[in-house]
Amino acid sequence: MSKAERTKQKIVENAAIVFNKRGYFGSSIADIMRLTGLAKSGIYHHFKSKDEIAVAAFDYTLGLILEAALAKVSIQETAIDRLHAFADSFKGFTAQPIGAGGCPILNTAVESDDTHPLLRTHVQAAVNNLRALIASIVELGIRQGELADTTDHEKVSTILFVTIEGAIMMSKLYGDDTYLDLAIAHLHDYINGLATVK
Repeated sequence: MSKAERTKQKIVENAAIVFNKRGYFGSSIADIMRLTGLAKSGIYHHFKSKDEIAVAAFDYTLGLILEAALAKVSIQETAIDRLHAFADSFKGFTAQPIGAGGCPILNTAVESDDTHPLLRTHVQAAVNNLRALIASIVELGIRQGELADTTDHEKVSTILFVTIEGAIMMSKLYGDDTYLDLAIAHLHDYINGLATVK
């Protein structure tokens, strides 16, 4: 990695902390300057705008979460076990978040709704990708005979995603992972109920 690439990565990593904790509108370039030790010109040498930094920071934090989830999912052989692993990858997420400030999808979706179309569109794409990952596991399960061929991958991906995100919001709000633990336990029951062989 070149010096320029290292500097750009440093900006992204520090911006991710700022944006995910304070939100887009609560963050400033001055905040990123303080964390990185770079001048404004140094930051804008690598990025054209605050928007571009925010998108890169979102992608970085989301990437950390996806990497952690895929590490657990990929080592499982069956689709059912992969769905369980996906749900389990969010255990303890609010007490010990992978990215500083919690879930970037939840944080950015709430803040950007009706206020920042670029970020809103970017979050929608991220949600679509996560749901597509779950859907691909469901489709694998259908091909392998673990799930009935009538299993609706759109429905399963929506239920898993919405349950986890809603539970993260509750646990974050109350500072208690119990809500997330209960939701994940419920998802395990739901996943087991999808299996063709009980």
